[in-house]
Amino acid sequence: MAKKQKKNGGSGGGTPATVALTAAGTPYTLHAYDHDPATASYGEEAAEALGVSPDRVFKTLVADVDGELTVAVVPVAGQLDLKALASAVGGKRAAMADPAAAERTTGYVRGGISPLGQRKRLRTVLDDSASGHETICISAGRRGLEVELAPQDLAALTDAVLAPIGRG
Repeated sequence: MAKKQKKNGGSGGGTPATVALTAAGTPYTLHAYDHDPATASYGEEAAEALGVSPDRVFKTLVADVDGELTVAVVPVAGQLDLKALASAVGGKRAAMADPAAAERTTGYVRGGISPLGQRKRLRTVLDDSASGHETICISAGRRGLEVELAPQDLAALTDAVLAPIGRG
């Protein structure tokens, strides 16, 4: 069952993602839920646990675009269109990044990668469907923890390009 915790700046520890949000003074709501290690889809698990439509819960994927790691943030209800991602950043070819490289570069574990507070800031593309929602949910930096925020705040904090990179 999900627990909700309202944040609006303030102090406190947390994950690098929540620390980054707090430092920026960005309003957000933190949602914690009991993560099942046997789950097949972290994003769908989050949507169900939070009682939120899967088109408002976004997953963070790391892809390799022409040799450069790039973050793609897309709804859990669909899939990443690698060709559209490459095009959005002026690249030719994109493939999913090696999971170990994604974890090492972001500082997060798979299923808990957040577009915020990464060890090395990566180029980020946010699916343009996010702009159709008042708020979206993204990983707060660990499995079982989501942060809800305005998509324009996420885009501003990550210098994200908005582009149609999701499908399905």
